[in-house]
Amino acid sequence: MLDTDTKRRIDTARDILVGKVPDPKSQVEQITIALIYKFMDDMDAESEELGGDRQFFTGKFAAYGWSRLMSPSVGGHELIRLYEKGISTMPENQGIPALFRDIFKNAYLPYRDPETLKSFLKIINEFSYDHSEKLGDAFEYLLSVLGSQGDAGQFRTPRHIIDFIVEIIQPKKGEVILDPACGTAGFLISAYKHILRNNRDVNNISTLTPDEKGGLAKNFRGYDISPDMVRLSLVNLYLHGFNDPHILEYDTLTSEDRWNEFADVILANPPFMSPKGGIKPHKRFSIKAKRSEVLFVDYIAEHLTPKGRAGIIVPEGIIFQSQTAYKDLRRMLLNNALVAVISLPAGVFNPYSGVKTSILILDKSLAKLSNTVAFFKVENDGFGLGAQRREVTGEQLTQVKIELELYLQAVRNQELTDNLELTLGLVVPKVKIAANGDYNFSGERYRENNQKLSHYPIVQLGDICDIKTGKLNSNASVDGGAYPFFTCSKEVFKIDQYAFDCEAILLSGNNASGDFDVKYYHGKFNAYQRTYIITIKPEFLDKITYQILRYILNANLLDLKNKSIGGLTKYLTLGMITSIEIPILPIAIQQNTETGDRLYITSKNVRENYLDLSNVSYISEEAHRTIFSRCPVRKGDVLYIKDGANTGLAAINTLREEFSLLSSVAVMRGKCEILDNRYLVFYLNSAHGRKNMLSMISGVAITRLTLTKLNSALIPLPPLEIQKAIVAEIEAEQILVNANRELITRFEKKIQTTLNRIWGEE
Repeated sequence: MLDTDTKRRIDTARDILVGKVPDPKSQVEQITIALIYKFMDDMDAESEELGGDRQFFTGKFAAYGWSRLMSPSVGGHELIRLYEKGISTMPENQGIPALFRDIFKNAYLPYRDPETLKSFLKIINEFSYDHSEKLGDAFEYLLSVLGSQGDAGQFRTPRHIIDFIVEIIQPKKGEVILDPACGTAGFLISAYKHILRNNRDVNNISTLTPDEKGGLAKNFRGYDISPDMVRLSLVNLYLHGFNDPHILEYDTLTSEDRWNEFADVILANPPFMSPKGGIKPHKRFSIKAKRSEVLFVDYIAEHLTPKGRAGIIVPEGIIFQSQTAYKDLRRMLLNNALVAVISLPAGVFNPYSGVKTSILILDKSLAKLSNTVAFFKVENDGFGLGAQRREVTGEQLTQVKIELELYLQAVRNQELTDNLELTLGLVVPKVKIAANGDYNFSGERYRENNQKLSHYPIVQLGDICDIKTGKLNSNASVDGGAYPFFTCSKEVFKIDQYAFDCEAILLSGNNASGDFDVKYYHGKFNAYQRTYIITIKPEFLDKITYQILRYILNANLLDLKNKSIGGLTKYLTLGMITSIEIPILPIAIQQNTETGDRLYITSKNVRENYLDLSNVSYISEEAHRTIFSRCPVRKGDVLYIKDGANTGLAAINTLREEFSLLSSVAVMRGKCEILDNRYLVFYLNSAHGRKNMLSMISGVAITRLTLTKLNSALIPLPPLEIQKAIVAEIEAEQILVNANRELITRFEKKIQTTLNRIWGEE
């Protein structure tokens, strides 16, 4: 973990440079060059202390050694001369490894202010060479300031997305691992750490042999067209233990020099901006294209070994663009390598770009075994989608990873995937994707929108409602107006004239992100020309209430978003709205949406370390008594999911009130004299605990841990005092919010539960 002193030094160095070197990328380069310069001198000093010889600053280069630069007798202008000469001539130093000559290639000093350089080198002097993970973390922190390289379509990949992809692909020792657009080598380092973590015994001691350790780094390779990125990658890998990193300045798309080299694992977030006139690739690509994103994905797919795997971040054009090159690429991927597509939220690359991306998961051996593709949609990656990207609860990456592994395991075992319980994804036959020749990789396109099952008559919205639009422009609002003015914004404005006087549902007809909105109003109001005003026809007022109509429309918002049309702005057509299916249920049921007063907790409510009551169900007192008598749950018990896609998640019951529990959730109650339930939850949710428990799992279509297996499971059991200390330390950093979740408004959730029952989804 990055210590505060190191972080302070890096921040101070940037603050010193910012007046002379305002570009963050140039700041990173200057700090990188200075650090390596200092570390070379440190290694020389260490060698001398051990009775060896200096390697870096010898001969004519001895005059530029770090100790000489830091000498009080060296004046400001002399300091500039020595340092500039030292960094610019270092590539000529034949006595040092090629790695260091490459790092100093094209290095220069971009300013001539003695005081700035003196202050800057003074801060750099506080660093000392230490071949440790701490130094690697410090450099990664330095790289985090890079941000956008937008002109080239490059955006620094967030660490949690890199780690997510690596954990899905699971690179192994002995495999050749490549990033053909490596940037700062984030994917390669994450893959390296993954292999080290997964080759340890129960005592956390590495099981890699000396030969395996020595050969491990040789299997990591990276290419980048930018010499600046190559320099940063070399330093980053070196500081993470790669003495001889294989990073090359290489144009992946136009050079044929390394075309015949293949890899077992390829991980990449390649640039997707093309120069004017397009890329001019060589003739060996199977897809004829000039767009960089098409060529990079083609390159990756073609350079996997027969059992190779890849994880690639791609822009939306790869997913659905209709041009021939895009369709040909998707056809090739579907036939040869694609096993899954993961849609990411549009804000993943904020604050640098709001670009929408997806992840393609390729596995050439599994693709041959399967006639389906799995599609997943992530709406919460664990961080808010605004410019600040603050951490939020409810992340879905972990769940997607679990569900995808269930799918891939079923494919490996040649088992049916039809009955997989995927909460965030769906499995689509390849023939369906290829049916119309578009080979569209948008998962929502294939989600079944067949008529919903219902015990009640179904009509279309246009049959029971009049649908109009407003007449005004969106900027027609008047401050201090007497009447509400409804636009496509979630905010309600004011206006000084009204055009409608009625009870109505108002539905936004356009939105930049497709996040449409439903509002209810009764009285005088006015509306924007793209706002739909929905009123129930008089003859149906005794058949449906506005309250139920509003909730039905709210339940259809995601479907409307998927159907919306347009580029920068998404639109809803009148036909999309009139065709919404509405159940006509008895008015008495509509006016009494209470479905019971007792909470009914299921696996959907058990999250990692907490209970999520945002979508909780309710049952009657009579039904509750029957269930509770068989499985009474106390406050403080451990709730553990033992069935289905969420198997392995555990949470403490923080609820004081009685509730009923679905049989897919087990109740664990530790013997208080030897086991703290909170410790048990943290262990079960840990990587080691999850792996230990899931290794006992049976079933694929429906994964299951039986009570017999749970009772026989072995867990680490330190003394109770140590358990409590572990819990205290974890809770200090992770404040549980379960209690606050009890404050969710239950009335709306009960209405939603009723709607689910009406649709036959219970």
